[in-house]
Parts: sequence; structure tokens; C-alpha cells
Amino acid sequence: MDRQSQDPRQVTAGLLSDDRFLAACQERDMGALFRLLNHRGVSTRRIAAAAEISQGRLYDYMNGRTRVEKLVLFEQIADAFHIPGYLLGLARRPWEPQPTEPQSQDGPLHIDGDDLAAMGAFRSADRQTGGGRLYGAVVRHLGHKVAPRLVDTTSGLQVFATAAALTEMAGWMAHDSGRDDLGAQHFARALPLARTSGDLPLAANIAASRSHLALHTGDPAAAAHWARMGLSLVGKGPRIASLTARLHAMQARGLAAGGQHTAARRALDAAHSDLETSSDAVHPWLSPFDSASLASESALVMWDLQQYEVALRHAERAIALREDGRARSLAFSRITLVGIHAQRGDLDVAVQVGHELLTTSPTLGSVRVIHQLHDLRRLLEPYRAYVPVRDYLEGFDDAIRSRMLLLADIITSSRGGTPT
Repeated sequence: MDRQSQDPRQVTAGLLSDDRFLAACQERDMGALFRLLNHRGVSTRRIAAAAEISQGRLYDYMNGRTRVEKLVLFEQIADAFHIPGYLLGLARRPWEPQPTEPQSQDGPLHIDGDDLAAMGAFRSADRQTGGGRLYGAVVRHLGHKVAPRLVDTTSGLQVFATAAALTEMAGWMAHDSGRDDLGAQHFARALPLARTSGDLPLAANIAASRSHLALHTGDPAAAAHWARMGLSLVGKGPRIASLTARLHAMQARGLAAGGQHTAARRALDAAHSDLETSSDAVHPWLSPFDSASLASESALVMWDLQQYEVALRHAERAIALREDGRARSLAFSRITLVGIHAQRGDLDVAVQVGHELLTTSPTLGSVRVIHQLHDLRRLLEPYRAYVPVRDYLEGFDDAIRSRMLLLADIITSSRGGTPT
């Protein structure tokens, strides 16, 4: 009887950074691919059903007695397990992100569909599993698939935008792995690439990422500076409401952390006004920024402004709006919510929400989440004399140890070693 029942598509998302998985795809060795899925918890029954083959035929593939040869079967497998087409040498699959044509100052930008598919696959996997184990895959893709085209005179300027977008993504994944210096290097390289391409919205988006990293590393003045630079860049290109909202939100966070309360509120109001504005411009390279994202940033701004009631409403809204597939975002929002309740002295509610937090994707590959959990623990420690908090912290410590064991290889290679 099958004992394994994991969702095959979710398992595939977690394998996109696995060298064995990538090698199996490159060699079109479906037997090796099926074995990896099975080892990760997908039953042979589910694999066979998804691929529309018999279990007998599946065992033949897994045992190496025969290989998949027909194009139609490769397509079935790609669609069944959401394997991006380019990994198997196939055309972009119908479920993959479709290429769009963002408007630049000089007209439409024609983007390679395979580049968009790769970005979509990395982004989807990152949301579910965290960037800790995806960084290497993105860097390899940049080195093998993108870098050679930068020196090819027939490629056109758009390849510089592709390189900028994926370099920015590598920066975020390095940051998520706890390697902030490396993340800063990637962001610094991404910005001139975007400028060279002439893609001003992408350059502004990278400035927003630099603002986030500056805030995370304790430099609110630099965070506000990068947000202002991004707003200046986006003002010269097509108006994209979600991008200007993100930049205003990051400006508000930098100003709030720097103690400029009135200016922070003004910037946050502008962010909310931006997001309510419809915009026809679209841009496939930009990091998504939606109502849940803005609610999450708003909660942090109001927390810094010590407006805890308002911060609480924003944090609860962020959780309500965020879909389950965004595991890391949910973890961050729940950390914020526990912290706000603790600041308000609502210890019983903080503990209740804290238990929900500990069940949020315990295998998430994000050192950044570990760092924030440690910050939260320090916030709760002064209340240890209260029995429910003390009991919660004991379970909390066990959960932290389990997460750190799963991420030991990432944490020990990150700057500063084990988080404290």
C-alpha cells in the first residue's frame, strides 16, 4: 500500500535547485527524476497517475530497464509535475508565465519567453521553499544561459535587463540565506545592467531592493535614499502603480526607522494611494507588490511609529490576504503579529498566534526567517515569568533547533555563522 502522498507539484518546486534533479532533466532521464520525486514523498501511484502511465511502466523507467523517448510523454510529465519546459528542452508550457511586452521610453521590449519561464519557475519555488537552496541554481543559470549572450552583439539590449532581473533575484536569495554582503554585491551589479538596458522600471525596482537591504542592515537613512532614487527613476518611465507603491512604502519604512514620523506617514499614505490607482503598464521582471505586501510593510511602519492598534490591523490584514503558497511571507507576517501583541502586553493572544507561527512551513529554507524568529524570542524573553509565555518559549526553542538542523549547511556558510 502506498504510504506517500505528497503533492507532486509542490515537491517539484522544492527540487528546482537540486543538482540531481537538474541533471536528470538535462539528460532527459525520467527514471532518475521519478526516483527523486518518490524519495521526496510522492507515491509511485501518484507519479504513475499524474504521468498517465501504468505502474509497471513506471517501475521500468525507475529501474532503468527502459527510457522515455516520445515527445508527447515528456510533455505530459512536464505538465503533470510543473517542470518548466526549458529544463526538458520543450517549448514553454501553457501553464508557464506568458511573455508580455513592457513599454520602455523607446517602445516595446521584446523578452525571450524562456527567460520569463525561468524567472517564473525560480520565483514560484522561492515563495514556497525559501531562497536558501535556490541561490546556486540561479547563479548557474546566469552563468550558463545569460552571461554568454551579454557579449553576443546580436542579442540586443534586452539581454541586459534579463541579466539585471536574475542578478537581483540572486541578491534576494543570498539575503534569504543570511549572506547580506553577497546580496548587496548582486544588487550593486544589477542596477547598472538595468540602466544599460534602458529599462527604468526595472532599475527602480532594484533600487527598492537596495532600500530593503539597507533597512535590514540597520541603515534607515540609506534605505530612504534608495527609495527616493527609485521614485526618481520611475518618474522618468511608464507609471506602474504597484512599483511606486513599493517605493513609497520602503521610503516610509526608512523614515519611520529614522524617527521622521510625519514624513513616514506621508510616504505611507502615498503608497496606499498608489496601489489604489489603476495602471495599464505591466512589467514581467518586477517583483510582485500587492495589497498583502503593502499591509505587511504598513504594519512594520506603524510598529516603528508605536501606533500599535493601527499596526495590529495591518498585520492581521496581511495574513488574511496572503495565500498559503507564500510560506515565507506568511511566516514574516505572523512574526510581526506576535511581536505587536507582545508590545501591547496581550501575552495570551501573542502565545496563541505564536503557536500558529511555529506550524508555518517548518521546513522553509530561509535563514532570514530564523533571524527574525531569534529577534522575536528576545522580545518575549522579558515575559518568561508568565507561565504561558515560559511554556511557549520551551516549544519555541525546540522548533528553532529543528529548523536550524534542517538549514545547517546554509547557516554555517552564511556571513557570521550561526545566528544568535
